[in-house]
Amino acid sequence: MKLRAYQQVDVFTHTAFLGNPLAVVLDGTGLSDAQMQTFAAWTQLSETAFVLPPTPEGLAGGADYRVRIFTPGAELPFAGHPTLGTAHAWLKAGHQPRQRGQLVQECGVGLVTLKQLGERWAFAAPPLNRSDISHEELSPVLAALGLDASEVIAAQHLNNGPHWLGLLVDDVETVLALNPDHTALKKLGTKVGVAAKRQALGGGLIRHANREARAFTASNTRIANDPTDLEVRAFAAPVGVAEDPVTGSLNASLAQWLMADGHMPQSYSARQGTMLGRAGQVFLSQDSQRQVWVAGDVVACIQGTVNL
Repeated sequence: MKLRAYQQVDVFTHTAFLGNPLAVVLDGTGLSDAQMQTFAAWTQLSETAFVLPPTPEGLAGGADYRVRIFTPGAELPFAGHPTLGTAHAWLKAGHQPRQRGQLVQECGVGLVTLKQLGERWAFAAPPLNRSDISHEELSPVLAALGLDASEVIAAQHLNNGPHWLGLLVDDVETVLALNPDHTALKKLGTKVGVAAKRQALGGGLIRHANREARAFTASNTRIANDPTDLEVRAFAAPVGVAEDPVTGSLNASLAQWLMADGHMPQSYSARQGTMLGRAGQVFLSQDSQRQVWVAGDVVACIQGTVNL
């Protein structure tokens, strides 16, 4: 064991404690898989990142650093909020990118490019594999979520490293009122992302009257005045996280899907974490080459060392 530089940051927020926290061990050299997994389970954060030197292949491809990302229960090949959070911590620790205004991160899915957009950094969404969901696959998931099929506008399998079952539902109230059976979702082995386009509250009050009493306890005034375009929730019981506060990989794959199918414009912002008392904000945009970029603010919360 040795003292290693350590930071804890809050991602997808400009106000500390309203986003998704990330633990970053800035020197993961010499740590075994088991040691990394044990520490990630101990932090009890949705993800813990370990920074390493690039592999020879990564270095040849322009990588500035390599990162391994762990949830409390498993390693991930890629995740969005650890990508932005690790970049912030790496830069704050005094490192300089090989190319000004750009970072290249090596991780389980390969090389991920980040670029500076004003005061924010954005990562290039990895290529998305998506496919339709059969009725037989979807039915038990909807049952675990407490959703009726009539409330679902569209559904897709989404895989950009992590696999998500993505659902676009009829309104924000439906999203906020969800009270999933996490044990059932874990048994199904399914991570689910649920989203709805923001509209004026009240349109679904008659249809969802029984659900609204729960949803509105989150503060309907705050939600009604929210400037974002999409409300998102992420349920990830199979990897030890009942509900993730703000999820970059999910928002990336949702954007690639929803933009391609005409459900969302080429630039929009999403809110996530409402029912957890968070106010995460993710900025999604597509450039002229059809590359989707995922941006967000990062706030430093803890800086020091960890004996690991």
